[in-house]
Amino acid sequence: MLSDNNSQPSPSEMFNFSLLGSAAAVLAPRLGRLSIAGRKPISTPNYVPVTSRGAVPHLSHDVMRDNTSISSLFIGLEDFLEKEYSTKKPSIPIPIYAVPTKPHESALRKFNCLPDDLLLILGARREPPIPCAPSNTPNSIAILTSVGFAQLEETKYVEAVQRLSPDIVIGLSDLTIGQTPGLKRRAKMVDRTHAFTMHGTEALLGSHLSEHSRSNAAYFAPILPLENTEQQIYLEDLEADLRPFISGLALYEPASLSIVPEELGDLPRLLFSGPTTPHDILREVSLGADLLTIPFLSIASDSGLALNFVFPSPPQTSEDSGPSSDPLPLAEDLWSTSYTTDTASLAESCNCYTCQKHHRAYIHHLLSAKEMLAWTLFQIHNHHVLDQFFAAIRDSIERGTFEADVQTFQKTYAPEFPQATGSGPRLRGYQLPASGPSQPRRYPPAYGKLELAAEKFAQAESSVPTPDTGAEGLEEHGFAEKVRIE
Repeated sequence: MLSDNNSQPSPSEMFNFSLLGSAAAVLAPRLGRLSIAGRKPISTPNYVPVTSRGAVPHLSHDVMRDNTSISSLFIGLEDFLEKEYSTKKPSIPIPIYAVPTKPHESALRKFNCLPDDLLLILGARREPPIPCAPSNTPNSIAILTSVGFAQLEETKYVEAVQRLSPDIVIGLSDLTIGQTPGLKRRAKMVDRTHAFTMHGTEALLGSHLSEHSRSNAAYFAPILPLENTEQQIYLEDLEADLRPFISGLALYEPASLSIVPEELGDLPRLLFSGPTTPHDILREVSLGADLLTIPFLSIASDSGLALNFVFPSPPQTSEDSGPSSDPLPLAEDLWSTSYTTDTASLAESCNCYTCQKHHRAYIHHLLSAKEMLAWTLFQIHNHHVLDQFFAAIRDSIERGTFEADVQTFQKTYAPEFPQATGSGPRLRGYQLPASGPSQPRRYPPAYGKLELAAEKFAQAESSVPTPDTGAEGLEEHGFAEKVRIE
């Protein structure tokens, strides 16, 4: 607690993560509790919802507060960087930096109008990140802003953390998105990430800083998706010199859980691996992941898929889910016309707002009419299903039946989500990159060269038949077919 209004608590005073029960030294599922002063405590394993410009897609703040159990959010800084990168005039500030705040207020929280008890995690890039055309440099990483690609310098990222005051900050790392790095590139990744971590912790939490200038954000140091031997010096530095300044670890593939040094085993592990199914989640939890980001949650909602899996399996089907029976689907595609008159809830025994107030036929109608309410109802339901899923995982670990329950789940449910048959809502701009290098744009430019427009107009005009066009001409234009009468 603060002794007075002018003193700022250190991260160690605000942040706490405790493992429950015996913490296994080997890769194993584990229970924990993460708490930060003034925020909702989080029982682990658990998931962190991802945002778009600071908001969960399709959920207004009041709906999120009243109808979900969301206690944390992941926010990407690149969502808010536009003004500084679209003009050469330094007098125009980035809007989120211009929010007036009191000494102990968070500009990140205030700009997005988020409640005080919500835990905010800030990273440089959104999740999942979009591959960037420019490459990272020794002093910056490539980002995708609303006005195009740009470079985020390490000093600018530190400045953003100081200005925005998140609860947890993900340390800057040199990652290659969408490609496999070569031998020399991997060495650069380690050296740059090592330097980013040293400079970031020194600038935000260094012992030379006064209590007023030291950041109160908990620092999660990145561990690269590389072999242990390739980043051994960096890991040793995390254990020794940097250990007092880091409060957690950020990992980018499940295999990295096996190289976490024993001295850092008591730190929370936030995994950005992008699991695509609940089977992936179970595998990552079994390896010791504490927090995960789940991009498929919003993808399922956008696709009109209602999650309906239960861990380890629904009671009424646990006895009938033998090898000979068909696996249950992980979700229901509400675009299907079979739901036109179905008045059942999205999932049996679900007590979320959507299932209590609406039925499948109504939501199918909303999808067909492209009503935005449809995707809001999907988000409420799908977040509730995932909440129950992780709660059951924690209960299973506590009972000591997690391994057996995972096998039951795998036998009960299909390995993949069903293919969506309808089109979702309009995609956000950063979700529409080119399909590959040197590929054409998805949408043509609104304006172009005058001669190209004139050529297209002439081609279109030549395809229109005139009043004096004969039968052969009409046939060429597809208007008629000559019939010979004998």
